[in-house]
Amino acid sequence: MGKIAFVYPGQGSQQVGMGLDLYENAEIKKSMDNIFDSIDNKDLKEVMFNGPEEELKNTRNAQPAIALLSVILTKLIKEKGITPDYVAGHSLGEYTALYGNGILNEIDIMKLISKRGEIMSVSGIEGTMAAILGLEAAEVEKICSEIDGVIEAVNYNDPKQTVVAGDKSIIEANLETFKQKGARRAILLAVSGPFHSSLMKPLAEKIKAEFSKFEWNTPKCPLIANTTAAELDNTENIQNELFNQTFGPVKWVDTINKLAENGVDKIYEIGPGSVLKGMIKKINGNIEVINISKLEDLENL
Repeated sequence: MGKIAFVYPGQGSQQVGMGLDLYENAEIKKSMDNIFDSIDNKDLKEVMFNGPEEELKNTRNAQPAIALLSVILTKLIKEKGITPDYVAGHSLGEYTALYGNGILNEIDIMKLISKRGEIMSVSGIEGTMAAILGLEAAEVEKICSEIDGVIEAVNYNDPKQTVVAGDKSIIEANLETFKQKGARRAILLAVSGPFHSSLMKPLAEKIKAEFSKFEWNTPKCPLIANTTAAELDNTENIQNELFNQTFGPVKWVDTINKLAENGVDKIYEIGPGSVLKGMIKKINGNIEVINISKLEDLENL
């Protein structure tokens, strides 16, 4: 019998109004209000449901908003008797996955993610990211190595899409370089920093300092690590991974390949949008991907 994985999206998947259909259900509203009231961001409910979009894009709001929807949906999926054999998440989603495999409860994971979003939103670290489409990852890495300055391959999203991060001026000056070397497109991303690059290292210690404030439970199933695609099944290794992914790569292609190798043939993408579903289909078309982003999706299970 095939195995199941829960995967969680990262920043950029947020949409104004997400979760509003769930919030209109009295029982679910109670759970969501409990989370809204417990975190140090009193504007989150208004921004999540009503915008404006610019405010929701702010890292301080985007991260807890995405995670909150993912957490509530996970809770409801589990109530239907569906549990994962593995969990994984893309960037921010790796944190949400800690709820998916029972390491942190819903309040603690939301407090941790809210703090992460706050730390990252006021980092003061200058830099940006760009998506390189149509080139294989090895070629993107080679081009980066030939450019003077900080520019690194950081998100390996699918076989022909790799995201680079680093100094803003270096990336802007070299978008044309990637096109000249065969990229179909090279697009600047609307982000507030060079996430997952070595420039983020100073923030890693600040985020890690938050870990000790929470009670970490033994994982109920392994987490596939962003930076290595290794199976992690104890809290010490998982905390090390979360520290390292602040300034380390998101190896999403390797992550999905690892899940497939381990017998996973069904993946639930839990959270706003369906970005991961598109990536997964390009990595392995044999895996069934079920997107759960709204109440209707739950009812159709």
